[in-house]
Amino acid sequence: MQLMTYVNYPGTCEDAFNFYARHLGGRITNLMRHKDSPGPSNTGPEWGEKVLHAHLDLGGSALLGADVPNAQPMRSAYLTLTVDTVAEAERIFPLLSDGGEIFMPMQQTFFASRFAMMRDRFGTSWMLLGPQATA
Repeated sequence: MQLMTYVNYPGTCEDAFNFYARHLGGRITNLMRHKDSPGPSNTGPEWGEKVLHAHLDLGGSALLGADVPNAQPMRSAYLTLTVDTVAEAERIFPLLSDGGEIFMPMQQTFFASRFAMMRDRFGTSWMLLGPQATA
């Protein structure tokens, strides 16, 4: 059994996945456009270049996504990214929060040396956790 996350975007899936690949060390292994669908499209011709299905390998997991008309930003669900060092948390936080919305600024907590919650500019919500806090 394997659990994967599928995120819908309102036309920014390719930009989001390229951003995650470049800045988080992921690798896009599949990207299919609406115009290349073997079946009938549920979208108009203006969606032809948009993403029908994408697969990003990231941190030992898969993030799947697509462009869907009227897609809304993520609510009440977060992709949780755990990093090994405080420096990596400090590097990633401004990348994910730039142009987005910060729900909880980066801070030390009882369970992590760094913790933050945000929605990035693509509408994806994230929890970022640094190494476990030490006593």
